[in-house]
Parts: sequence; structure tokens; C-alpha cells
Amino acid sequence: MLTHAYFTRKIAVCTLLLLLLPLLGLYEGSKFQFAQVIYDGNWDPRPRAYKRLMSSLEFRTSVNVSNQRESFKLSDPNLFNYPFLYMAGDDSFKPFSPEERRKLRKFLKLGGTLIIDDVSGSNDSRFDAQIREELVNIIPEVPLTPIANDHVVYKSFYILNSPSGRKVVQPYLEGITFKDEDRTSVFYSKNDLGGAWSEDEFGKWEFAVVPGGEAQRERALRLGINMILYALTGNYKKDQVHTPFIKRRQMNF
Repeated sequence: MLTHAYFTRKIAVCTLLLLLLPLLGLYEGSKFQFAQVIYDGNWDPRPRAYKRLMSSLEFRTSVNVSNQRESFKLSDPNLFNYPFLYMAGDDSFKPFSPEERRKLRKFLKLGGTLIIDDVSGSNDSRFDAQIREELVNIIPEVPLTPIANDHVVYKSFYILNSPSGRKVVQPYLEGITFKDEDRTSVFYSKNDLGGAWSEDEFGKWEFAVVPGGEAQRERALRLGINMILYALTGNYKKDQVHTPFIKRRQMNF
């Protein structure tokens, strides 16, 4: 016999799912939107980076994509309507407020993914120093650490062996991974991904990619797509059922 407690539990579960759907990007009619963090500093050094990445995502995958970019401060409640955030920079910036840090921590703990892109082309930029300090303040219990080349982000759609960007300043990504969930919530690239993605208004590439040229640019686009797919699907490619298929694909690269 169905009890009142049973129905109460069912209602609670359904309510929780409805609350989580916007964050997961799964509600009916939704489109994936490129969401970028506004902060007090040079927050938009690659204003056209999202355009080619979004068109490539739509053309190459089954993700339903919006052509509009959303940009907002971390204090904005709309933060929780998106599963993926992009933050770019090339210089120092005003530190986040306690409220912004609290909101970003909550976003990450609830399942959101943040991509940080140092576009300076330098190994020791002022942006790098400051964003590391901010991450310590936001997630003090989990350090930013190098991401191994067998991480799921390198096989969430394309099979990749290493990171890329306009300039390969660092031959690995860094990230913050919540061990209890086996989920990487922050990915940090020092290789100017946005510079590799950027086209001008005439559809020509804005920046040269060195030292690997157009093959390196293509890998940067593939990595961007992989990051988005990881944000949307998590670690499902880590399931052992995918291993033989992935190994066969790796043999062809």
C-alpha cells in the first residue's frame, strides 16, 4: 500500500530534479550558451573567441547551441542557470568580493564547471598569480594540481593526448578535482585557448598559433569541445564499457 511518506519522498525528489535541470542544461527547449565571467579588470581579452567554438560545437556534435554569449558577474543569481563558465584574463584584477567567492564555490560544489584561460602568453603573468590566490580563497581544501593526460576531458568527445592553445606555455592543464565525486570542477589553461579560437568579423583567424600552426589550432578547438562535453556529461567515458573503443581510436592517432 502506498503511504503518505512515499508520496512525500517522490515529491521531494521531483522538486530537486526540477531545481537541478537548469544547471545541468537538460530542461526542454534549452540551448547550450557560452557563459563568461565579468570581473573588475580586463575580463574580455578575446571577445570573439566563443563564436567559432560554438559553431564548431554545433556542427560537430549533437549539442543544441545558442549563438548568443551570456556575460555576468559572479554575484549574479543567473550564475546557477549555466553548467559551464569561461573566465579569461591577461593581467591583475580587483579581488573577488566575499559574496562572489561564496557564489562561485556554491556553483562549483553543485556541479558547475569553470574554464580559466590565461591568454597572456606568459608563464608568470600577473593574472596567473592572482587567479591562483583567488582559487585558494574559494576552494581552500582542494589545491590546483596538474591534470594527467589520461583524464576523461581528453576523451569526452575527441581523443587527445595533451592540451593546446595559441601558444603552448604549459604542456598540461591544471585543475581542481573533488575526490569524493571524482569530478574536475575547474580547468585552468595557460595556453590562450581563446586566442586559438578567435576569428575576426570577416571569418579570418585573429592570431597566429605557434609553434604548431593550424594543426595546433584544431587541437585547441577540439579541447574546447571536449571541455564543454565534460561539463555536460561528466565522467561517463570513464566507464569500462568505453575502454576498447577508446583504445582502438587511440591507435589511429
